[in-house]
Amino acid sequence: MKPRTKLQRTIAEASRKLPPLTPAQIQWGYKHCIEHIGRRTSKGLITCTECGHTWRNRSSELTDTGCECPACHTRLRVETTSRRTFYDYEYLCIVTRCAGFQVLRYVYIECRASTQRPPVYTHVEAIQQWIAPDGRYVTFARLRPMGYFTHGWCYSTPLEIRTNNSYKYDVVPTGVYPHRCFIPEVRMRGYKTIAGINSREMICRLLTENQFETLCKTGQLGLVKLFLQSNRDISDYWPSIRIAIRNGYRIDRPAEWCDYIDLLRFFGKDLRNAHFVCPSDLMAAHDHYCAKKCKEIERRFQAEARQRALQNEAAYLQAKGCFFGVEFSDGQIQVKVLESVDAIRQEGEAMHHCVFANKYYLRPDSLILSATIDGQRVETVEVSLKRLQVVQSRGVCNQNTAYHDRIIQLVNRNIHLIRERITA
Repeated sequence: MKPRTKLQRTIAEASRKLPPLTPAQIQWGYKHCIEHIGRRTSKGLITCTECGHTWRNRSSELTDTGCECPACHTRLRVETTSRRTFYDYEYLCIVTRCAGFQVLRYVYIECRASTQRPPVYTHVEAIQQWIAPDGRYVTFARLRPMGYFTHGWCYSTPLEIRTNNSYKYDVVPTGVYPHRCFIPEVRMRGYKTIAGINSREMICRLLTENQFETLCKTGQLGLVKLFLQSNRDISDYWPSIRIAIRNGYRIDRPAEWCDYIDLLRFFGKDLRNAHFVCPSDLMAAHDHYCAKKCKEIERRFQAEARQRALQNEAAYLQAKGCFFGVEFSDGQIQVKVLESVDAIRQEGEAMHHCVFANKYYLRPDSLILSATIDGQRVETVEVSLKRLQVVQSRGVCNQNTAYHDRIIQLVNRNIHLIRERITA
């Protein structure tokens, strides 16, 4: 793409002055970015894929981090396998400056290693990101075919201006060349290299947002990484972050701390109070408010459910109003139709069953009655209006009581009272 804006034309002219990569930079990338393999056989024979040296390991030579080749002293990741060839690709980032711009140069490195021959390394400078002191940037890159089976670069294509918002050109390097040059604007804002973070986005945010400068200079790098990798808005937490910094509170678990601040906000706590913002035991405070929020959400849900149910009172009255007033007794047990949705709610909550939660009051075929003794609930009865028979009768927690059979017989003997209301 040809330069179109003034910034693009300026950077395109400056790019001609950028020196080529040095052999030392490339060799550093070969050594530190590529993961070198020590191939181990089932019999314990280890072959260094870097120099070809073979030896039999001792128990003390291997650790969780691998081992060192006795011949070339390359750090190896030991892999027990029958494979003889290995392939890896990584990115090296070289941080430099040119003509007043911060330049990030990304080198794509491939390695094809074997236990039978020396490794073959290839590389190409794939991306250049030129960042102006005001945070604007321009991307130079080669063409990159993206697909399920392809990830590399077209080596023969030139470094040209590409679209900034393409994910193809935002890569996270495996290693950053230790000799770095920064423009004064980046250096004075306290830039820090953070593993796993896109350097271009880090520098741009640092140049345009004072909050990131503050976080870098106060050592709150965990928060920097979190806000760069997530969709959280730093402004939502900034007042609390300032209190934490002012009190020397180090946020070692940034994700949990931000979740904790969200919980405090939910309960209307003072987010500028160090008592809340800087807990001595973050996880205990986090878990406390998390459990409290779950209970509050459940309470609100139940309240909303009750409100929605009350809105169905008119429909319940219209559908089941003709049965209101139906009641009968055998001298000890009294059975009556529940005459409101709220009465059904109270029945369900007292008896700990789902007559209300499962909205039996909205079922056209169901008529709900309550069986009591001396005013104390015993069982809840469901009668089918189509079949005019008891569907179920349930006590507390859906358990049958000692009066279960008597209640069913009592309802069946008086089912004609319900039939009369239907035919009336």
